[in-house]
Amino acid sequence: MALEIRQVQRLAQQLVMTPQLQQAIKLLQLSRVELEEMISQELQENPVLEESPAEAAEENQTAKPEEELPELPEKPEPARALSTADKIGTLDWQEYLDTHSNSLHGSLTAEAGRDEDDGPPSWESTLTKKTSLEDHLVWQLRLSKRTPQEETIGLYIIGNLDERGYLAVSVDEVCGATGCSAEEAESVLKKIQFFDPPGVAARDLKECLSVQLANLGLDGSVAARIVSDHLEQLENRKYEKLARDLGVSVEEILAASHLIASLEPRPARGYEEEEIRTIIPDVSVEKISGEWVVFLNDEGLPRLRVSSFYRRLAGQEGKEEEQARQYLQEKVRAATWLIKSIHQRQRTLYRVTQSIFKVQKEFLDSGVSQLKPMVLKDVAGDIGMHESTVSRATANKYVHTPHGLFELKYFFQSGLKSGGGEDVASESVRDKIRTIISSEDPRKPFSDQHIAAMLSQEAIGIARRTVAKYREAMGILPSSRRRQPFASRF
Repeated sequence: MALEIRQVQRLAQQLVMTPQLQQAIKLLQLSRVELEEMISQELQENPVLEESPAEAAEENQTAKPEEELPELPEKPEPARALSTADKIGTLDWQEYLDTHSNSLHGSLTAEAGRDEDDGPPSWESTLTKKTSLEDHLVWQLRLSKRTPQEETIGLYIIGNLDERGYLAVSVDEVCGATGCSAEEAESVLKKIQFFDPPGVAARDLKECLSVQLANLGLDGSVAARIVSDHLEQLENRKYEKLARDLGVSVEEILAASHLIASLEPRPARGYEEEEIRTIIPDVSVEKISGEWVVFLNDEGLPRLRVSSFYRRLAGQEGKEEEQARQYLQEKVRAATWLIKSIHQRQRTLYRVTQSIFKVQKEFLDSGVSQLKPMVLKDVAGDIGMHESTVSRATANKYVHTPHGLFELKYFFQSGLKSGGGEDVASESVRDKIRTIISSEDPRKPFSDQHIAAMLSQEAIGIARRTVAKYREAMGILPSSRRRQPFASRF
């Protein structure tokens, strides 16, 4: 059969992701900080995009009070819940871009005549670098009496501590790297272990606790003997056996266990290079006149508009200006779409949040114990959007509620069957487990089976292994490890 090349016309449907649609999707899933960074970058790169002064934005927000909002909720919200920016459906888009900001509700105007240099220094200008554990130990090493060789050994040891403050290399490695003897390495290591915090540079937990006890002058104490030879029994709370093995009373064992519990198993604690993360809520929910109302937080977001000057330049005619006109027209289109995409992002976030708290109203009234099971499909069906859109809209977004700050995804909970006819959210069950364990007698803690039985009395059907899974996820020890046989009831 001969091969031949032919042209064939065929009609087919194909989904094409335009650059504008890709940008809208990207904007929707950005966190608040990422959105601010992206807007700042666009302001630098696009000359026709400019930030609208706060005063002008506020004046424009009250310019046409007679216009109505598109897609009004069933019950009208207070003016600050949605404002001029939501009126874009009834405004002339070109006029809107020239005169309105990208804010969905107003914010406070800047103080008139305020000089940027007036007032106290900014919070950022008062920050100082946190002292690291390494810096703290090097400072002590250089204040102590040492030879150049000892300083070299000490610096190598300090530079090889792990995140807990334990020595991460062997003495042989210290010797190989510094050219010292094992005796010299051990001598310097012992000095460092008694620096502040005591127990640093230990090679294991036993050595770390032993150094701390020695630093307190308790070398031969019952606590030191327990740490040296009986840590496993202490961990399993076998107090009677410990008393027999050490030939002391149970009361002495209990006193020693309390002392050991007060020691620091991670000497580096407090010196970690923690990343300071500030979370700004994207939305908040407040009770106004007995009704829960959703508010978008646009404070700090630049208010964008297309420069009228560059818009006029983009409309000029003439062959000589053709290249510049095409460039400006493209930038105007990009700025226009960016502003429109930001509005759409904020509008979607508002609608998703409002839909979430239609279901989770009892959470707002009573807290975590009243969370309802909910999935993406529930919100998607309520607002007429795809589940993937809801997922993007809730990613990295936070809401401020009367019960604290929560990620929006927190409110999507799986459910457990209950005898009352309604499913119970898994987080509500975890909260009930925490409450049960917090009220137990420490001398006779509840087993997982007993907790499951107690929950069944509240019409929550849950297996023992599910209780164990939830308990472990919350970092709660099993009953055998929670038992304190000689503790008081309260």
